[in-house]
Amino acid sequence: ATRTKPVDVERADSGIGQMPARKWRNRASETLSSLQAWEAHRPCTDCGERDLPVETDVQNCNQRRADLCEKCHKRRTERKESVLEFVNTEASYGEDLRIIKEEFYLPMQVAGLLSQEQLQGIFSNIQELIDLNENFLEILQEEIDQAFDQGDNDLMTVCIGEIFLEFVNMLPAFQTYCLQQSSSVNMLNALEKEKELLRIFLNVSQNDNTALRRMNLRSFLMAPLQRVTKYPLLLSRIIKATTEYHPDHGSLREAKSRIESHLEHINMKTKQEGNTWTLRSFRQDSKKKREVINIEMRETALKTVGWLREETRFVMEGALQLAQPPDGQWVKKGSKTLKFQNMQVLLLVNMKRVSESSLESAEPGPVKDAVLVLIRDKNNGKFHLLREPLRLSNCIVSTDPDCDDTFELIEIRREAFVFRDSDRARTHHWFRQIRRYSRELGSWKKRRNALPNIMISTPHTRP
Repeated sequence: ATRTKPVDVERADSGIGQMPARKWRNRASETLSSLQAWEAHRPCTDCGERDLPVETDVQNCNQRRADLCEKCHKRRTERKESVLEFVNTEASYGEDLRIIKEEFYLPMQVAGLLSQEQLQGIFSNIQELIDLNENFLEILQEEIDQAFDQGDNDLMTVCIGEIFLEFVNMLPAFQTYCLQQSSSVNMLNALEKEKELLRIFLNVSQNDNTALRRMNLRSFLMAPLQRVTKYPLLLSRIIKATTEYHPDHGSLREAKSRIESHLEHINMKTKQEGNTWTLRSFRQDSKKKREVINIEMRETALKTVGWLREETRFVMEGALQLAQPPDGQWVKKGSKTLKFQNMQVLLLVNMKRVSESSLESAEPGPVKDAVLVLIRDKNNGKFHLLREPLRLSNCIVSTDPDCDDTFELIEIRREAFVFRDSDRARTHHWFRQIRRYSRELGSWKKRRNALPNIMISTPHTRP
């Protein structure tokens, strides 16, 4: 008997009729559209809002976090930048502390420039601050590295507030240093006048040691004061970019409150000990002080020239170095042979007032007069003029390629002045502005030809 083997029969259709299949495909398409619509308007995981825009570009959709709205995505970016700024500035502060110890404290100790008591008086508890910074920075860096290792590229798992509260014991160390700062600076000033070797060491270090960035010891000794007053600002930035549902939000606020309370306590102790400075004034009043000084200088300049305020433009103002060469041959010897003094300089322009908005326009109107007002640094609380204002209509402004860090202003039949700024680009800017207004006044060519011994050479003059 022949056995019949079972045969597998492959169906060519779906097993359902044509009409049900069409309905199923339509239903599937509708379901897919519904899922896509929900996906496009799903709630943000940070704020719960449903304002996520529909992304038509696949690449843009991949670049943006799919579960965040634009507002929260921006907030996370700002929080990440604020956290990294906190850690990076803590590392920079630690580097300044290391420089204080390795470039100043230890060399002075080894060379025997100061006794141990004198070193303690100047550098206070710097070693304690170094140890606290190293431990604090190590924990911060570990948290950052762990977040990146776990795929948390937004650093949402990094809790700066909690870490700061764990190291709140560093605040008394800051207090000790801050309260001794005034006596430390006074001791350093006295010893520098008394000990010539110390003075030579500090000058050579500032000029030749590249690690110091041309900064002196006093600047580095201010680093702990600058750091402790910056903590509230850094914490505020992180708080602003952290949603209230974040687990670190409460700790951040508590940390900010603790540091502000401690700063107030340091200020109170400072007043009790008879010191005139406070941490708040050190942190906030420097900008206000500069604004007051600028206002005072402008008032002095206006009173000197006697112009109407509404017709006066302050084109430039700031510190310049000024020298008065005895002859016109100083260029051959170089500007190093000149003796410069610090001066506050204001460039004032008196404009012909055509309309109410003419002084507000980008392009200045016709120039009636332009002067340079030279003011000495404050003495006994008052500004003093070096001389009467220099009227640019009577001056020639020139430069020489052999001394491109300076420019010369010659007043016809009277005096010559050489100016420079600590920044060469700023010197060039001053030169261009003064030369511009000088040429707009009077007959510049006649004035130029009237001075045979000045160093003007047209091919060499700056463009």
